[in-house]
Amino acid sequence: MRLGVHIVNFAFPGGPSAIGPTLAQAGQAAEAAGVDNISVMDHYLQMEGMGLGEPDAPMLEGYTTLGFLAGQTSTVELQLLVTGVTYRHPGLLAKIVTTLDVLSGGRAVLGIGAAWYDREHAAFGVPFPPLSERFERLEETLRIVRQMWSEDTGPFEGAHYRLAGTVNSPQPLARPHPPIMIGGMGEKKTLRLVAKYADACNLFAGPQAGPDVIAAKLAILAAHCAREGTDYARIRKTITWAPFTPDAASTPEFLRQMAAFAEIGIDQVHLMPFGTDPVGYIEGLGAHVVPALRQL
Repeated sequence: MRLGVHIVNFAFPGGPSAIGPTLAQAGQAAEAAGVDNISVMDHYLQMEGMGLGEPDAPMLEGYTTLGFLAGQTSTVELQLLVTGVTYRHPGLLAKIVTTLDVLSGGRAVLGIGAAWYDREHAAFGVPFPPLSERFERLEETLRIVRQMWSEDTGPFEGAHYRLAGTVNSPQPLARPHPPIMIGGMGEKKTLRLVAKYADACNLFAGPQAGPDVIAAKLAILAAHCAREGTDYARIRKTITWAPFTPDAASTPEFLRQMAAFAEIGIDQVHLMPFGTDPVGYIEGLGAHVVPALRQL
């Protein structure tokens, strides 16, 4: 099983001047520990319910942060978990992820979802259409991104977006394009879009969503793949898991839980260091988790 670290807290000791150095150290520690993927949130305010001092807690713009991490690392994948479809025009989003991919040597992943945090939309004046429209925009965005990552440079005409041309030069280094991950558990819309357009899904596991719940979601995804005529086996199945402290006491039970997820087809877990020491957290993963997780 592969391992991702999802950094969600930027309230580091030392204040704003410590954020850059701490993230640089975290990226370097992740590669030394054998972590496969580093992600951050796509939010402009700290998420409500995280217990991290929202909404006034420090929060960074996601793609700028990933660009910074690209310069501090050389092997880990880099992504947002996940981009809200409302935050950037699809053509610009494709260009942003392409730029990250080129400058990181082919390590970008596009994580995307329908967006949900209405409070920050209102705070920053970003339109927040109804859920049904956000899903329509999500599907058009997926179509636009895939067109821009192809040889088709022609126009795009949709219900919500119209592009006169989809020239994207340079093209990404990743082949055939940066992996597309869709985050969410919705059975009728989200998982159908995964089946039709994506290379990976991310499901929210934890005490209320164990292997039985996740297995049921994967069965629905497989059924969507059969209807869409796509290959279920090609899709990377990932989960976000919290809470977990990577120490000698907690690791055996965590590995037992991950073994159960591996048995149903999960091949990557994203872990979140909620505290203010992501470097120590990542070093704990290297010491206690990574070698055993690799065997699952």
